[in-house]
Amino acid sequence: MNTALATVLIALFGVLGVAKLAAVPAMRMAAHHLGFSVAHYRTIGALEVAGATGVAAGLAVPPIAIAAGCGLTLLMLGAAVAHVAHRDGPARVVPALSVAGVAAAYALTTAWNG
Repeated sequence: MNTALATVLIALFGVLGVAKLAAVPAMRMAAHHLGFSVAHYRTIGALEVAGATGVAAGLAVPPIAIAAGCGLTLLMLGAAVAHVAHRDGPARVVPALSVAGVAAAYALTTAWNG
């Protein structure tokens, strides 16, 4: 199960993080909508890529997996708060919370299984 969760997290945060770092038009629009500068959104992208890298490294070193999973959980909870603050509906809030749940499950199962 952990390998499947890791694969999902690596793919999701790898792709989205790189898109934010590259400031593709959709990410520029998202940044503007949430009141972030492109530079701030790139910082979020760097954190996402770092999280994906940590999840990948965590396959070999479990403490790194736990830290990466916790960091990505917090990042996505922050995303959910940002969407709520901008009065976005469930279509924007629920995916952020769902991904936070996946990241938390990854961290917890890694901690449990060692």
